[in-house]
Amino acid sequence: VQLVESGGGLVQAGDSLRLSCAASGRTTSRSARAWFRQAPGKEREIVAAISGSGDSTSYADSVKGRFTIARDNAKNTVFLRMNSLKPEDTAVYYCAARFNRDAMALTSTGYYYWGQGTQVTVSA
Repeated sequence: VQLVESGGGLVQAGDSLRLSCAASGRTTSRSARAWFRQAPGKEREIVAAISGSGDSTSYADSVKGRFTIARDNAKNTVFLRMNSLKPEDTAVYYCAARFNRDAMALTSTGYYYWGQGTQVTVSA
């Protein structure tokens, strides 16, 4: 299974970005997925998660109301729409997938597959 993120870049505060995470391998098409991020000198933190069916989502308090996670199981792809970006959102964003589990996990240890990361930089 491979996860490939795309959509990162350099934007100004207040702008929007949409990250995509395309997965290969049928074991992820109905598995819970999540986005994590890691800023320089900080630990990796969960940003948002979505269940395998897409019926349940969870967000970090810092992004609630600004970020939206969604998935297209037919394309085995998960998206993260990021609005009203702030400089503190600057980080490498990673896509993750559970191993054949529908339920979300809220920590990195719950995820088995990881993408290579995509850089998001928000200037003030």
